[in-house]
Amino acid sequence: MSVRQLPMFPLGSVLVPGSALSLHVFEPRYQALVKDCVAAPDHEFGVVLIDRGHEVGGGDVRRKVGVVARIVRVAELPGGRFAVIAVGLGRLRVLQWLADAPYPCAEIEEWPDDDEPVDRELLASVTTRTRRALALATELGDPVESTELGLDANDSDAATSYQLADAAPIGADDRYRLLCAPGPAARLRMLATLLDDVEAAQQFRLQGP
Repeated sequence: MSVRQLPMFPLGSVLVPGSALSLHVFEPRYQALVKDCVAAPDHEFGVVLIDRGHEVGGGDVRRKVGVVARIVRVAELPGGRFAVIAVGLGRLRVLQWLADAPYPCAEIEEWPDDDEPVDRELLASVTTRTRRALALATELGDPVESTELGLDANDSDAATSYQLADAAPIGADDRYRLLCAPGPAARLRMLATLLDDVEAAQQFRLQGP
């Protein structure tokens, strides 16, 4: 596996491969990260979930699995701030955190999905259930990015499993567990189990007081 050093951006949310990430960068150390990434040939940095602490100010505790992200658009705003759009490329595992100088950096290895075959019936079922859970979340007034999954028949099983993991109305910790699944087959099985809890909670809420 490929091992390299990468600038890191710890966040309070989970980025998955194939998903877009919008950032409003105002903290000086991350302004420096954006400038360095834009100057680098690949425009890449790592994103990991913060386990404890906050995005601003440092002192956070970070998870070990994340995603390599590539900046695809950047706009400089007044006061040296940046509006950044990046896209998740593939998974990473942090081997070692390096000194924050001035922003977090880590030695990472890329972590591809395994190739266990996907159960086609399970894929169809999880897709249908995710769409239904999103529709019910909207009906219940829960915040959702979109009820449209935007799946493409030409997408790989890994890409589809990540899209479903990103769209499902679950919390950051559960989404992180899906990110850490060995591959798309295991990810879909895990998501099916998580949807059991989501559906039960939604049905309870729909019954009213």
